[in-house]
Amino acid sequence: MMHGNFAPLRGAAAITGIGCAGMGDASGYTEMEILSLAAQRAVADAGLKMADIDGLCTCSASATMWALPVAEYLGLRPAFVDSTMLGGSSFVAHLLPAVHALLAGDCTHVLVCYGSTQRSGAVDRAAVTRMRQVLDPQPYETPYQPMQPISAYALATARHMHRYGTTRRQLAEVAVAARQWARLNPDAYSRDPLTIEDVIDARKVCDPLTVRDCCLLTDGAGAFVLTLAERAKDGPRKPVYVLGNASETWHRQVSSMPDLTVTSASRSGPRALAMAGLSIGDVDLACLYDAFTINVILFLEDLGFCAKGEGGAFVQDGGIAPGGRLPVNTNGGGLSYGHPGMYGIFLILEAVAQLRGSAGARQQAGVEVALVHGNGATLSSQSTAILATEAAL
Repeated sequence: MMHGNFAPLRGAAAITGIGCAGMGDASGYTEMEILSLAAQRAVADAGLKMADIDGLCTCSASATMWALPVAEYLGLRPAFVDSTMLGGSSFVAHLLPAVHALLAGDCTHVLVCYGSTQRSGAVDRAAVTRMRQVLDPQPYETPYQPMQPISAYALATARHMHRYGTTRRQLAEVAVAARQWARLNPDAYSRDPLTIEDVIDARKVCDPLTVRDCCLLTDGAGAFVLTLAERAKDGPRKPVYVLGNASETWHRQVSSMPDLTVTSASRSGPRALAMAGLSIGDVDLACLYDAFTINVILFLEDLGFCAKGEGGAFVQDGGIAPGGRLPVNTNGGGLSYGHPGMYGIFLILEAVAQLRGSAGARQQAGVEVALVHGNGATLSSQSTAILATEAAL
């Protein structure tokens, strides 16, 4: 059953500016410095100055009160702050609270931003792991020392293969499609040719996944600005409207997941579409969090692009590659464009670029409605957003 009156929320706010910085390798820069660069670019893209920003959404995997130093560094005094940390889905999940704050008059322009130097930064990974075990205890799994998050996604992959006959070649299709899109994107980190055999024969990291089934480890920062729709029309860029957004979480530990082949995207997707007043058939473009190849197959099914168990067939024969039945992760995704720890914000940036018609060689014709789907932790949090041009209002 769907709850709530969506009418005041649908299309009430729009994304007016986007920016990124430090993608790939940001050696010599801190996380805060590249976040600041991305934020400045997004604010300028929206035709604003940093002094115009009075709302802030941000979070980090390495700091519990990250919004405070971000506001300080950027010189902000936000009247609205959301630093909810749900893993990689966080920046998609920040949309709806920001829309509510804008409608309530708490603020006029919200900056959503993120930055990470997990590739180039001097990180003591053992210390980070120990910190996370204290801050985010997982009592049923930690004693067995799984190689998280890879072990969790390998379990989901193996179960899907067992139950539905999904093949290694079908999983590899996801990685190959991402690379084909990345080869059209000069900003993508990995642009070398990649074949099905390359994926299958790559170094195995956690059975049945190889290193090419896993997202990249890169630096990067992204930001966008959200404003009420009536103000957005005054900006220098084509506004991209938020028609729907919904988030769901059913578990933290993958061992507590009711069914390894069904995620809470099966609820967040229909809820976001209901808010938007659209069906899955109205979607022209999908930006799906592809931390691992199995993610895309699970989300295509759970969001309704195909039936449960048919995700492998859906991606087969270039189904989500350039020229396929559905353009998915047109920037190259986390598998080939870049993955700076938490990827959700970059899903939104790519959707906005496509809806604006500014995606260059990878631009898809006639894109009016984009579905963005973020995933956090070990398939633990899911957030779906429906973004659209004015034509879909």
